[in-house]
Amino acid sequence: MKTVGCWHTLWKLTEDRILGRVRRKVSLPRGSELVAGIGDDCAVVRPRGAREDLLFTTDLLVENVHFTRTTHPPEVVGRKALARGLSDIAAMGGEPRFCLLSLVAPQWTDQTWIRRFYEGLLAFSDRTHTPLAGGDLACGRNFACDIVVAGAVPRGQALLRSGAKPGDSIYVSGALGGSALGLRTGKGPAWKRHLKPEPRLELGRYLRWRLRATAAMDLSDGLSLDLHRMCMASGVSASIGPPPVFPGAGLEDALHGGEDYELLFTASSRVRVPARYKGLPLTRIGSIHRGRAGDVFSSGRPLAVLGYDHFRRK
Repeated sequence: MKTVGCWHTLWKLTEDRILGRVRRKVSLPRGSELVAGIGDDCAVVRPRGAREDLLFTTDLLVENVHFTRTTHPPEVVGRKALARGLSDIAAMGGEPRFCLLSLVAPQWTDQTWIRRFYEGLLAFSDRTHTPLAGGDLACGRNFACDIVVAGAVPRGQALLRSGAKPGDSIYVSGALGGSALGLRTGKGPAWKRHLKPEPRLELGRYLRWRLRATAAMDLSDGLSLDLHRMCMASGVSASIGPPPVFPGAGLEDALHGGEDYELLFTASSRVRVPARYKGLPLTRIGSIHRGRAGDVFSSGRPLAVLGYDHFRRK
């Protein structure tokens, strides 16, 4: 959500460059149970002798960056905080187990606002079987919360960003650009789409166990940026046509708008992917190729990477 700039001393860097520099500094001890770390939707931990891998993700929700208190009811903010983390679990083909929440409450919050925030979060946690197991509280100048979601997946079966192979087909779920349209207009089905994203948990598990998807991630920052990230992780390039567009949105919204929280995935061309899964459209938008890692072409032309980056200068 592009409501304010991020005047950070690292503004000359992008989010991916910052994370890349951090990743190069991280070294894992020999025999570590961490089998996938920085660079995927979740960290993957493999306890010795366990039949499941554990998934861990963390996601920040910040006032005037991801929401404003004048436009977003507190129940919606609480629900959205959890939905963002659950979308990462969905992208790995996992099942959520519990969540933790750290919250910074500024002076403008009162007992009613905080109560309604937790009501929204806890109602969604009940619906998705993701109990709140703890967290932390603090005071600060602006509202912010950090959700940690823990999940699980059968051993060795987590969907990663790094598995896309030349010849694979590229798919997206749903229609894209609705959240961007809703943010811009503040009305109609698109506004509802922006306020209440639906993490594709069932679909993620279906991609893993039935379709044997080769790679997956959730679309949080826009198709152009997220597909570029998948191609970078997999060491491949991609070509796509126009993606499915949310009613009323434009192609630019669908390519570059963030917070759709649909799933982007690849599958072998030999796999028959249905047109719908439980009513949710699954659309083939292109294919994976050999080429310079990260390159994406749309209708034969290089696709600019214009998705949302917190550290891009506004």
